[in-house]
Amino acid sequence: MAQTNNSGQSTSGVADESPNMLVYRKMENVIARMQDEKSGIPIRTVKSFLSKIPSVFSGSDIVQWMMKNLGIEDQVEALHLGTLMAAHGYFFPISDHVLTLKDDGTFYRFQTPYFWPSNCWEPENTDYAVYLCKRTMQNKARLELADYEAESLARLQRAFARKWEFIFMQAEAQAKVDKKRDKIERKILDSQERAFWDVHRPVPGCVNTTEVDIKKSSRMKNPHKTRKSVYGLQNDIRSHSPTQIPTPEARQPTEEELQGQIKFWQAQLDRHRLKMSKVAESLLGYTEQYVEYDHFLTPPDPSNPWISDDTTVWELEASKEPSQQRVKRWAFGINEVLKDQIGREQFLKFLESEFSSENLRFWLAVQGLKKRPIREVPTRVQEIWQEFLAPGAPSAINVDSKSYDKTTQNVKDPGRYAFEDAQEHIYKLMKSDSYSRFIRSSAYQELLQAKKKLGNIQDRRTSFEKFTRSVVSGRALSCLLI
Repeated sequence: MAQTNNSGQSTSGVADESPNMLVYRKMENVIARMQDEKSGIPIRTVKSFLSKIPSVFSGSDIVQWMMKNLGIEDQVEALHLGTLMAAHGYFFPISDHVLTLKDDGTFYRFQTPYFWPSNCWEPENTDYAVYLCKRTMQNKARLELADYEAESLARLQRAFARKWEFIFMQAEAQAKVDKKRDKIERKILDSQERAFWDVHRPVPGCVNTTEVDIKKSSRMKNPHKTRKSVYGLQNDIRSHSPTQIPTPEARQPTEEELQGQIKFWQAQLDRHRLKMSKVAESLLGYTEQYVEYDHFLTPPDPSNPWISDDTTVWELEASKEPSQQRVKRWAFGINEVLKDQIGREQFLKFLESEFSSENLRFWLAVQGLKKRPIREVPTRVQEIWQEFLAPGAPSAINVDSKSYDKTTQNVKDPGRYAFEDAQEHIYKLMKSDSYSRFIRSSAYQELLQAKKKLGNIQDRRTSFEKFTRSVVSGRALSCLLI
């Protein structure tokens, strides 16, 4: 991996349009003055008890240089400016993952221009996996993984299980190349690479300075950033290295284009977004909940009808005597009750006991309306209206005024979806009120316990039958051998 790249004066068109590029340029001009051989910060090699620490300077050296060369009178202001530059990775502490500046004898080192943020780095998780995997191959105390890095490595290994062998090979190749370098050079490069990842994968609780402000991003002519892969693992057609892209001729956007951009960003603000961690947790929870109902993950008794000729499982599922597993599934959600014929019947009995069965009967009537032939739809719409929604209806349901007004308009031009708003309102009422009481009711609990006892008896009977068959077959086999 090349380590030197004079990217401080990058002419990339995409990079120059980055919202933070102006800030990067100003900080890099200061860094260039700090590294000047005559007037810059003195860089030295410090001798310790057993080794040497090359190319370092202290935090107090940075603060004093800023106060002297940048016209800063307040020491606190100089310390704050230095901390901001350290947070962007332009220099870093050699013995700490937290990128901050301390006004003491803590040793710091300059970052190589190859890793400067002006290169618009956007490394992938596969790159981070290679880096962490390579760290585990180097048996040095200074290169041991921190706790959060070890957790990240375990998480990445699970996420990239299929391609982990390829990632391990890349890390192994990188480690072999590093071993051929000079010891002092290798020590400097290792610290610079670690500082790069401390910027792009910061310690938990630290601010990620690589994030782009959405307000600034909305003013960009081309909001797409240059994507680069540190180790060349991206499998797409885009560039993996700091390529130079010619800047297209800038033009003023038209009024129509500006209106389109405003509508686009307004639509983005209204979108609901979930963190990937939350989505993954929900997906794992759903999978764990339904794993016993997947016949390929949990083989059913007597056999899986998808891989055998035995359809007993399907016949049991279609029977009017639900199993304990089937009754247990009703508690997952109201949809599980409504799509099961026996579940609907039991739910209807419960609602009748509470004198609110008209809600479920209306919902079922609307579902049946959607499957009717088109010539029967107008008549059926009037029947449902007269039974559930008309003034003085025998089975009147309680809907809000908005849904009632919308349904009243739809009935004038009857269609299969004339009662869509009222049905959705009734569904929400049943889900939030009636369904929860049904699951907690003694009727459901008694049904669940009865099926559980029956299931245990059948399990014992099945086990006994299997044992009997095995004994009989063993005797038969012994007779044949005799």
